[in-house]
Amino acid sequence: MTTLPAVRLLAFDVFGTVVDWRGSIAREIEALEPKVDGAAFADAWRGRYQPAMQQVRSGERPWANIDTLHRENLDAVLDQFGIADRFDEAARRDLNKAWHRLSPWPDSVVGLSRLKSRFVVTTLSNGNVALLTHMAKNAGLPWDCVISAETFRAYKPLPGAYLGLASLFDLEPHEVMLCAAHAADLRAAAACGLRTAYIDRPLEFGAGQPGDIPAPGERFDLMTRSIIDLAAQLGC
Repeated sequence: MTTLPAVRLLAFDVFGTVVDWRGSIAREIEALEPKVDGAAFADAWRGRYQPAMQQVRSGERPWANIDTLHRENLDAVLDQFGIADRFDEAARRDLNKAWHRLSPWPDSVVGLSRLKSRFVVTTLSNGNVALLTHMAKNAGLPWDCVISAETFRAYKPLPGAYLGLASLFDLEPHEVMLCAAHAADLRAAAACGLRTAYIDRPLEFGAGQPGDIPAPGERFDLMTRSIIDLAAQLGC
């Protein structure tokens, strides 16, 4: 058990940390188009995620939420895979909502439920509020509340997301712990004074494909194998 007496709020990255976006998107597209490589489709769609947000972060385009960015990216990916003519507008809208239906990792619901016994647990995701709320409802994710970068109009890793969350709860940054499977997210949070917990998700990008993992020798406040492990380390 690790003692972190100042921490009062646990904020979770969601895509990849709490839910399996790759496997979920792959299943959805393969159910509609069995000849399509679902994992490749998911990777291509997700690959446009950061560049689209960067256009917003940089001021190149006005604020647009993730549902909007995902929908624009979907059109490009359908063209890339040569199946655009098989999806009318209604089908595209429904497929875009696949991000609202992502499945949790096996430890997520149990781990979050344990953490709620001691901490307030919330999202801090670039996903928009509607997406995160529908996802929680569908997946049974027991958040105390749903907070999004949309709340602050600042996509992570902009400081406004991390500091905005602390301010929203009238907390000092060190009273908030970001829990994420992505080292860049945690580094940005730490630079803003938040505590950090790394959650290892070796299958986020598929077997043998490491994601945004810590550099050799790099450590965050907590290094965990799952959300259940995080709960155990925090005494929950």
